[in-house]
Amino acid sequence: MKKMTIKDIARLAEVSITTVSKIINGKDHDISQATKERVKQIMQEHRYVPNKLAGSLVTKTTKTIGLVIPDITNPFFPELVRGAEDRANEAGYSIFFCNSDDKLEKETQYIKSLMEKMVDGIIFTAASTDSSRKAAFKNISSPIVLVDRVIEMDEVKASIVVDNVAGAYKGTNYLIGLGHTQILHITGPKKGTISQERQTGYEQALNEAGITPDPNMILSGHFKLEWGYKAMAEAFEKGLAFTAVFCGNDLIALGAMKYLKEQGKRIPEDCSVLGYDDIQIASHVDPPLTTIRQPKYQMGYQAVDTMVKLLSKDELPAIDGLTAEASAYGRKIVLSTELIIRETCAPLKASQPKTNINSGRV
Repeated sequence: MKKMTIKDIARLAEVSITTVSKIINGKDHDISQATKERVKQIMQEHRYVPNKLAGSLVTKTTKTIGLVIPDITNPFFPELVRGAEDRANEAGYSIFFCNSDDKLEKETQYIKSLMEKMVDGIIFTAASTDSSRKAAFKNISSPIVLVDRVIEMDEVKASIVVDNVAGAYKGTNYLIGLGHTQILHITGPKKGTISQERQTGYEQALNEAGITPDPNMILSGHFKLEWGYKAMAEAFEKGLAFTAVFCGNDLIALGAMKYLKEQGKRIPEDCSVLGYDDIQIASHVDPPLTTIRQPKYQMGYQAVDTMVKLLSKDELPAIDGLTAEASAYGRKIVLSTELIIRETCAPLKASQPKTNINSGRV
């Protein structure tokens, strides 16, 4: 069966190609209702699907946005993606979703592919913010909005982030308030921006409490469950003395809890565990995980909302409840975190010795 074209529709409806184009693009206010119905009926009968890419050559817009994230298997990102998708649908945009697997080569290739697809804008979350990431964005004409972390480069129009320093400070301070002074910190990549920010908050809380941070109590790896398990095993092997552990994300916390349980340690009686993110499963594990909640859905929603305003050339007004600040690298919107208290943290008992966890007493 021959594929119908806009010319064929125009011929069958006995109207001009321009008229059909106006009806397809919703710019048909000067066309009679009878003509519009006739053209739409013919399109339906012949199952005609408009060529959006061809139309974009005229309108210079494809109503599409590229979204690049580093790891869809991390439960943090599906909620972010859902928020982005919901706002895109509301605004009449489609999302091209790309998963980079934390690989620079895939990130670079996806960005090139998105530009070839003529996306109107790109929303991007990089695994790291070093200079190697910046090269992929050179000579891109579409607006760029970053989400979850900042890359300092001129091409960025806006960034949607959370205050990781404040969140980590809040969590560590909570553990200190429970009486813990020996707090292990298991985090992600040592040079990663997220890891560094959360470590900064952790150290600030310790310093303010008069506790000198111990570099040996900071174990860096990656934001995956298996690292939490491995890091806790490493802490046991090194004979580190701690009564609580602050984990860089919930996956790390779940891995750490698994190892502790295998060693016969009770949570929180023998060791308190604090996570970060509040992924969906955090409230369903045993015991339910105390954590720092990030507004994951809102981050994705706000990223697309900002992009839509940029594409519409609208002003970016003040946002109720959010901190928005101008910077040398576009507008930065900072979202707040929240401490979610469940059952994995408990006060340090007066009789609880602050000794090596391997001794059987924490």
